[in-house]
Amino acid sequence: MANHHKVEPIGGPPSDVEHLKRESHYLKGSLVESLANRITGGLPDLDNRLLKFHGSYMQDDRDHRTEREKQKLEPYYQFMLRVVTPGGVATPEQWLVMDELADKYGTGSLKLTTRQAFQLHGVLKWNLKKTIREINDALLSTLAACGDVSRNVMCNPNPYQSEIHAEVFEWAQKLTSHLAPKTPAYHEIWLDGEKVLDSLPQSDGIEGDTVEPIYGPVYLPRKFKIGIAVPPSNDVDVYSQDLGYIAIVEKGKLVGFNVCVGGGMGMTHGDTATYPQLAKLIGFVTPDRVLELAEKIVTIQRDYGNRSVRKNARFKYTIDRHGLEWFVNELHDRLGWELQPAREFRFDHTGDRYGWIKGKDGKWNLNLYIQAGRVKDIEGYPLRTALREVAKIHTGDFRLTANQNLVIANVTSQKKTKIAAILKQYGIGEGTQYSALRRSALSCVALPTCGLAMAEAERYLPTLITKLEPILEEAGIQDEEINIRMTGCPNGCARPALGEIAFIGKSPGKYNMYMGASFSGDRLSKMYRENIGEEEIIDTLKPILHRYASERVSGEHFGDFVIRTGYVKPVTDGTNFHD
Repeated sequence: MANHHKVEPIGGPPSDVEHLKRESHYLKGSLVESLANRITGGLPDLDNRLLKFHGSYMQDDRDHRTEREKQKLEPYYQFMLRVVTPGGVATPEQWLVMDELADKYGTGSLKLTTRQAFQLHGVLKWNLKKTIREINDALLSTLAACGDVSRNVMCNPNPYQSEIHAEVFEWAQKLTSHLAPKTPAYHEIWLDGEKVLDSLPQSDGIEGDTVEPIYGPVYLPRKFKIGIAVPPSNDVDVYSQDLGYIAIVEKGKLVGFNVCVGGGMGMTHGDTATYPQLAKLIGFVTPDRVLELAEKIVTIQRDYGNRSVRKNARFKYTIDRHGLEWFVNELHDRLGWELQPAREFRFDHTGDRYGWIKGKDGKWNLNLYIQAGRVKDIEGYPLRTALREVAKIHTGDFRLTANQNLVIANVTSQKKTKIAAILKQYGIGEGTQYSALRRSALSCVALPTCGLAMAEAERYLPTLITKLEPILEEAGIQDEEINIRMTGCPNGCARPALGEIAFIGKSPGKYNMYMGASFSGDRLSKMYRENIGEEEIIDTLKPILHRYASERVSGEHFGDFVIRTGYVKPVTDGTNFHD
């Protein structure tokens, strides 16, 4: 382990998860036996933790929990499967497979996540293997969609600069592939690959580990997230990533990336040692060094991250504990070369741009609004059916956006007419018919399936927006884009700390309310009211929104206004988040 700067890895005994990873023999554990156990629909805790590395979480439907307890039945266990789609790009054929699996093994809906991945909910244990195999047959994978590894690499779905998107997307693919776990356990368990793990020696350390050359036998202390932004759009919320690449385009060519490190959204209520954090800019790198840089950054977190206390194990805490200067020195030592100074760039928004947009290559892209990223048919709005019909004739690709929306991309002029006709036939609007607030909303899944949720998010935020819309109309700001975000817990899946208005669940129907993040994603929000319900939320926001309408200066965003007028203080570093 490199240790040139006299900084010791965090002390304290390793957590139980660290022991589990070491004893799992590169993520195999006893999953094969547990999956074959027909007595229960669930998995033992240790195997459930391992399952995350394979792309699945065990959940139980909390809407049915009390009833099942009364009947002395075990919880209604089901599994969420997450599919790795680097940069959110999928082919029409892959879309059709995911759509089919939603009915065959899931709950009849698809979830587009805030990290540009597909999620299937409601898969039963007996169907897990079949589902994962069919996903893999479609040239997709669930490996490392969750777990203590580098996750799905995000990138801007940029419908304007087609040639830049193609390059940036390629780097998202390469990074995802380069940092994927190399263990044969995934193929052995799900795809009936050769049984090679039992004959492999278990490594004690990392140097020369033949199974996991980057991660070693205990992987990372926590999850690691990478995103690539293409200015002026910061839709991937690059400052929320453990490692962010900001594309620098000069004279129409991608010359490289600015690099920022140490972002992250999660925290724990009531624990000020945990906080959301913004990634910090450390320099510029040319494209040929992107993979090497990412690998070395991951190894620093591997060696110095907190393996004792999981809630302080993310990369942001490693950097904050040792200092940015130490980190950059350690990085340069491992690389054997130094980053160049960061180049000029500017972000001006984090949201999606709706409707048909013509790319520089002459192809069309349609950005569709998908409420909470949930693709399903509801009465009067058969969204899933319409998209299935589009997929059957579409010859371009689908792009899942970081805001849970969908771009039907690379559409020829001839196909544009047909796709528009299908959407019209089923009554599917582009999104421009909704208020700007609704179009800018982000929420996590929360209840009933997420085990961490303390309050509703996906099922409730649309209702709250419906109650706020008349206030916006009354104030004449219904067309004003304001980023509003809601999560059922403080883990931060919908990146609430970067919402101009944000709600983080505390208990059923109660939320902490935050304001003041920047519209371009480079400033955190601050708590304004604690533990409030719907009535108080509306009573609190109404006068602020009216005042914003009458007192804002030209072009002033809501987050900037509430800081200028003193409602909340600006938070430019997570270490001040709780001040």
